Amino acid sequence: MRIPGLIDPHVHMREPGGEHKEDWSTGTASALAGGVTMVLAMPNTKPPVTDRKTLEATLSLAGSKARCDFAQFIGAGAGNRETAASLAPHTAGLKMYLDSTYGDLKLDNMEDWFIHFQNWPASSPLCVHAEGPSLAAAILLAEVTNRPVHLCHISLRSEIMLIRAAKARGIPVTCEVSPHHLFLNCDDIPSISPGRSEVRPRLASRDDVQALWDNLDCIDCFATDHAPHTPGEKDSDNPPPGFPGLESALPLYLTAMSQGRLTLDDILARCVINPRHIFHLPEQPDTFVEIDPAARWTFDAAKSHTRSGWSPFDGFTLTGRIESVTLRGKVVYKNGEILAEPGSGHNIRSELK
Repeated sequence: MRIPGLIDPHVHMREPGGEHKEDWSTGTASALAGGVTMVLAMPNTKPPVTDRKTLEATLSLAGSKARCDFAQFIGAGAGNRETAASLAPHTAGLKMYLDSTYGDLKLDNMEDWFIHFQNWPASSPLCVHAEGPSLAAAILLAEVTNRPVHLCHISLRSEIMLIRAAKARGIPVTCEVSPHHLFLNCDDIPSISPGRSEVRPRLASRDDVQALWDNLDCIDCFATDHAPHTPGEKDSDNPPPGFPGLESALPLYLTAMSQGRLTLDDILARCVINPRHIFHLPEQPDTFVEIDPAARWTFDAAKSHTRSGWSPFDGFTLTGRIESVTLRGKVVYKNGEILAEPGSGHNIRSELK
């Protein structure tokens, strides 16, 4: 079966500053192995991407190493509203962190939230990491400023019900859900281990997970939030939050399709069509993924291409396997082997001059 190359609008490449976890070469290799031909990278690197200098440096690294197409988000800070807005055409969009996560980009002052909502160009995507009360505040700001806002990695029943109500009122919000919030819950923590199960937002209850499935029509995108850390870091006394997810996502969706929980149209709407529309992304000509939807196999994290080398889905029995990936007419992945050269990916936004 042939499907279009997938788009992942929420990944962490960890470069610069965290290359021991992942870099643009290994992260985009992992993307291709997962059937993903375009990634949008988050700005909470070290240093974070918040100005022209850090954006230019990160795009230079990506341009020399990325094996699939890409764009880079810029992060909202307390004092960079004008600088960030001036760089909008060169970015995937603006990312605002309204709750704690990995990195140093959390915005504590609600006035800063409002300033960025007002100042960021309405023609460019604005994404927020918001949970619970801050998610409600983000929806209010979307209504007050009358601008589209994308809500990242929704995980709770209360959140998806609020989003449903907001959409019914015509408030311009869209949202994404990550595979670990669809296929794992807090009851899985002991088997994964407390350290390795650390993620933001945290794994939720079975009822929360069921609410996401029950309200699938309100979920615009699936996004992995690929956030690699080493096993040693995850097993430490202070485990950082985040899971690798690029290589397990499509097989998980295909497994759900085999169970009647998703249709192929559901997957393509949330992994291709809607992300392209929400994030204003170009089509990729002659780009597709060959899959065997009936293949049953066991996910082995040790054979994955991410530098992190582990997965909360290690040992899962899956139905549906990726056989090959073609990007712009060239086979870039086949039968477990990455064939794309570092630097062969394209920056899908305008180049910095």
